[in-house]
Amino acid sequence: MGTRAGTVAIVGLPNVGKSSLLNRFLETKLSIVTASAQTTRERVVGIDTRDGIQIVFVDTPGVVDPAYLLHHSMLEIIERTVADADVVVLLLDATKHPPTLPTPIEERLAASRGSLVVAINKIDRARPGDVEALQRWTVDHFGAAAEEVSVATGEGVDSLRQELGVRLPPSPYLYPDDDISTQSVRFFVSELIRETIFEQYADELPYSSAVEVEEFRETEDPLYIRATIFVERPSQKGILIGRKGRALRELGVAARAKIEDFVQQRVFLDLWIKVLPKWRKRPSDLRRFGFPVPE
Repeated sequence: MGTRAGTVAIVGLPNVGKSSLLNRFLETKLSIVTASAQTTRERVVGIDTRDGIQIVFVDTPGVVDPAYLLHHSMLEIIERTVADADVVVLLLDATKHPPTLPTPIEERLAASRGSLVVAINKIDRARPGDVEALQRWTVDHFGAAAEEVSVATGEGVDSLRQELGVRLPPSPYLYPDDDISTQSVRFFVSELIRETIFEQYADELPYSSAVEVEEFRETEDPLYIRATIFVERPSQKGILIGRKGRALRELGVAARAKIEDFVQQRVFLDLWIKVLPKWRKRPSDLRRFGFPVPE
């Protein structure tokens, strides 16, 4: 019996559980998860290989109506990912009304109907009739019923994975069967720092921040990592540093613990804060952080 392999894009509105679904599939934490919407900004790639099937999952940013250039960049990431995927999962939230998707994304999903799987998450928290309403919406829009899952409890997740696997083309594995991601440790270090910012700071500050790992000395023990957190205003820098540097120390301690758990070794985390005005609206700054800039 031959193997199957291919890419599966996970798309949906913010906070429907895309990153949690990826982590559940992989049985490890790759994609950052917080209670805040729009936490994921870039594609996070996770590789799940078992039972003769290799699924290369791609977690995408939440679908939003763009308010500034970074949002347009995030939509560009989603469109490209959907266009390149063998299978697309549109994840819905059973506790919310049927979604209104931006026209470019709706059109892209419609064009991918033959490879589209709709899944309704949070069925454990749904009120009577909510799942049925989303099922009717799914059939009306895409001509087929949705899978029903709870990422929190695991219900339906194995069935969803099996459905995705049989839709992938026969193929040799695309990556070694013990790989779990195509991305570098540096990328995940920056994501863990950014996740910690979301956890420790409220309001606009986390959305105004970007993290860049500038030095990574793998041969040292403890592993030396120097990272810079960029914010848009001097007042945000002051908040991150805190009185006598206390806030920055607390951020560093929490982030270092996550990184040590991820890399399984001791870490010296050297954090710096810099102001980069209006970086979310400047094409040159977005390119610096690796985001595509729409034409």
